[in-house]
Amino acid sequence: MTKSSDDGATVTRLHAVRTSGFDDLYRTEVAGLVRTATLIVGSRPVAEDLVQDAFVRVHAKWDRIDNPPAYARRAVVNACRSHLRRRAVERRHLGTLSVEVAELEARELLDALAQLPSKQRAAIVLRFYSGLSERETADALDCPTGTVGSLVHRGLATLRTRIER
Repeated sequence: MTKSSDDGATVTRLHAVRTSGFDDLYRTEVAGLVRTATLIVGSRPVAEDLVQDAFVRVHAKWDRIDNPPAYARRAVVNACRSHLRRRAVERRHLGTLSVEVAELEARELLDALAQLPSKQRAAIVLRFYSGLSERETADALDCPTGTVGSLVHRGLATLRTRIER
């Protein structure tokens, strides 16, 4: 074998290892991330698009990521929050309050969740639906652990009030 064919084989092996790790991450995390994103944005099709876009960003930075599952979760939450910000701006400019509606069994809960501020909604979804610890939720939201506790407490209190009506 020549030097250039050795280099080519090495690059091929490295690409296979890199791709298989990403493929494993995608297989193990995509369903949960789509569910999380659906609860945050209120629409499964939108959530699927946001998760797909997040995985494209994860793949682009794959070699520099220390904790791929946490990075992917953070990328999805950030994508959801950006989507909600854009949607809020669109509503203001269009003068409409139309909200995308997901067809979920827990309609009342989803409606109440949708009315929460995006950070409270994300904290509740990550803590209770995705089962993350306060620390993991804080990392995903890029805020202190104490803030997560406050967001969850205020969000749950608001949900209780709205659902009891």
